[in-house]
Amino acid sequence: MNRKVKRVVVVGGGTAGWLSAAVIKKVIGNAVEVELVESDAIGTVGVGEATIPPIRLINNVLGLDEAEFLRETNATIKLAIKFENWRVKDEGYFHTFGAPGQSYAFCHFHHFLKRAQMELGETSNIWDYDLNYLAAKDNKFAKINSKDPIVDLPYAYHFDAGLYAQYLRKLSEKMGVVRTEGKITDVTQHPDSGFIDLLHLEDGREIQGDLFIDCSGFRGLLIQQKLNTGYEDWSHWLPCDRAIAIPSERLEHTLPYTRSIAHTAGWQWRIPLQHRNGNGHVYCSNYMSDDEALQILSGNLDTKPLADPNFIKFKTGRRRKQWNKNVIAVGLSSGFLEPLESTSIHLIQTAVVRLLHTFPHDGIKPELVAEYNKQSQIEFEQVRDFIILHYIANERDDSQFWRDMRTMPIPDSLRHKIELFKEDGRLFRENNDLFLEPSWLQVMMGQGIQPSDYHPMANNMSPEKLQMMLQTLKKIKEEPLQQLPSHDQFLKQFCGR
Repeated sequence: MNRKVKRVVVVGGGTAGWLSAAVIKKVIGNAVEVELVESDAIGTVGVGEATIPPIRLINNVLGLDEAEFLRETNATIKLAIKFENWRVKDEGYFHTFGAPGQSYAFCHFHHFLKRAQMELGETSNIWDYDLNYLAAKDNKFAKINSKDPIVDLPYAYHFDAGLYAQYLRKLSEKMGVVRTEGKITDVTQHPDSGFIDLLHLEDGREIQGDLFIDCSGFRGLLIQQKLNTGYEDWSHWLPCDRAIAIPSERLEHTLPYTRSIAHTAGWQWRIPLQHRNGNGHVYCSNYMSDDEALQILSGNLDTKPLADPNFIKFKTGRRRKQWNKNVIAVGLSSGFLEPLESTSIHLIQTAVVRLLHTFPHDGIKPELVAEYNKQSQIEFEQVRDFIILHYIANERDDSQFWRDMRTMPIPDSLRHKIELFKEDGRLFRENNDLFLEPSWLQVMMGQGIQPSDYHPMANNMSPEKLQMMLQTLKKIKEEPLQQLPSHDQFLKQFCGR
């Protein structure tokens, strides 16, 4: 079936639906009609509140004014995630968006630091050379206008996902996206190809499309319920299958980072917004009851709750195909990875960007579908491995959950990466991995995985020059801190609040 794609129908709203509609309409414009079908009677999960730096790229593509965006979504700045109790109880480390030290050709900074630690008695760690970490722990932020990458301060946002979806809806409708209110009661497929032809609404209306974007959440209305695409279950690696979310009053001081706090059978998120805090507890129902999980979360809120708890069930994994016939799954309909590294909204973004690269203007061809699905699978598996790393490399002995996570079999791809790093600190980025070498470095070291040696190129510097280099870099990283305002001062000045 090779008819030209002139009508794109997005099924479902929320962040996934409205981001898909907005980006497609903005980039492709009048070459396609875009219609979004959603029902006010069907709610969205709406707890994805933390992002990673590529969100700024998609906001720029959409032409969003950053100050307006921050105001409209009650957003704050995110420089890092702080992981607490993950390796052992009462210990923490940061995974920042920055990079420690300075990049060197063919040899990363951490090799030089490792040599200094082994041979010169150096006591500093990689985070002492990371401006994102230094700013985060001092609760500071401002945009640094410098072309020098050494003082780059990469950032993302925390925002209210519901407000972000509303903001994107206004933008989308202004660009010409048609919103249709209604509940889908039936779906008609082409008798020969099996492609989706029509959506039937409760009031009798019919909606025709050439390409359908399934943003219907865990239900997977088109991709699963109609096309029976199948699901690859990863719960043997990531067994957490429940979450409880509770908003609470905002803190007096707004931290510029997410907190991830490990508990006896899972972990808790704390996300600071301008108007409230986002809180949640991700846990495994095989080790903990819902009542126990709620008690832990309720007992670990910094501020007074603002709503009743929202209980969410999920199964970690991915659709066997993100693109099946003329349906592309985006968001929760495509799969689910717990939000430990704030990848949920990013996976929406990359799915839409991937679609733009493979957009079937002249008809849906097997080669395009296969390439889209190959890239989707690689991305999901890479994010999966990075999340597993946090669990497998723990030294906790206070609960059966953590003992079991430490001894479980892991994917060969992750085992290979860990073994390479343990040998002499080598890290390699494969297939455009979302997480760059500094991310793997910080989590490996934060979780207690240390290389036994370093790259021999680090020996090309004399001991005196090595010490001088470390002292100079530390000074360069610390200098901007004196000029940075507090995070709250920045928000007030930049957003006019």
